[in-house]
Amino acid sequence: MSLFTTKDGTQIFYKDWGKGQPVWFHHGWPLSSDDWDAQLMYFLNHGFRVIAHDRRGHGRSTQTDTGNDMDTYAADVAELAAHLDVRNAVHIGHSTGGGEVARYVARHGKGRVAKAVLVSAVPPIMVKTPANPGGLDISVFDGFRKSLAENRAQFYREVPIPFYGFNRPGVKTIEGTVDNWWRQGMIGGIKAHYDCIKAFSETDFTEDLKAIDVPTLVMHGDDDQIVPFADSAPLSAKLLKKGELKVYKGYPHGMLTVHADVLNPDLLAFIKA
Repeated sequence: MSLFTTKDGTQIFYKDWGKGQPVWFHHGWPLSSDDWDAQLMYFLNHGFRVIAHDRRGHGRSTQTDTGNDMDTYAADVAELAAHLDVRNAVHIGHSTGGGEVARYVARHGKGRVAKAVLVSAVPPIMVKTPANPGGLDISVFDGFRKSLAENRAQFYREVPIPFYGFNRPGVKTIEGTVDNWWRQGMIGGIKAHYDCIKAFSETDFTEDLKAIDVPTLVMHGDDDQIVPFADSAPLSAKLLKKGELKVYKGYPHGMLTVHADVLNPDLLAFIKA
């Protein structure tokens, strides 16, 4: 196992395979770098160096009870990027990982980042506020916390169903995909996952998006039941200096897994453009 120890003693698990231009993948809550299997193999086979890490408190990284916030997540990436001497990289973030990418690129990525991609991502901000009237009410996230604390194992059986759109008419549930989501979630630490709900829902990435000066692709399905489309992707694209919005009709939150055959070539085209 490849492990990197941060300044505060947290061990970050990471994968670093291949050669060529680096493509770095940032996973969503409460998953791990394993969620990028379909992308890691695809880009490795297309001649790229692929990197993916387990965020602190997730996967095989330390089950931290502190530092479970976006500033620290981005700082962890910055430390690991310096350790691996990663430059000219494309950073791709899904869901919570999209927030991590936005903060990392804005605050730490100068001179190291070539492009960025936000997929089904949480920016600009998920929770409803006076400045974000289209957001989700805080009660939604309080419900997440309650379900997580009371029975995490059962909660993690339920979330993948809308996550992948398996509750939509005519969509067949892929049992292995649900099991794999549950497996990844249960490997991580409950305290870190609990804290991360606040991090992904209440962090405001508006200023981060405005500060990003590299080409950034925003990809989102318009049937996303986890991060609603209208209050995320279009707003992020408008805030970015070099933003491009690509909308996938009828696609769910977890479209990178269930529609990898469509998204992977689109990602490759953006990277090569």
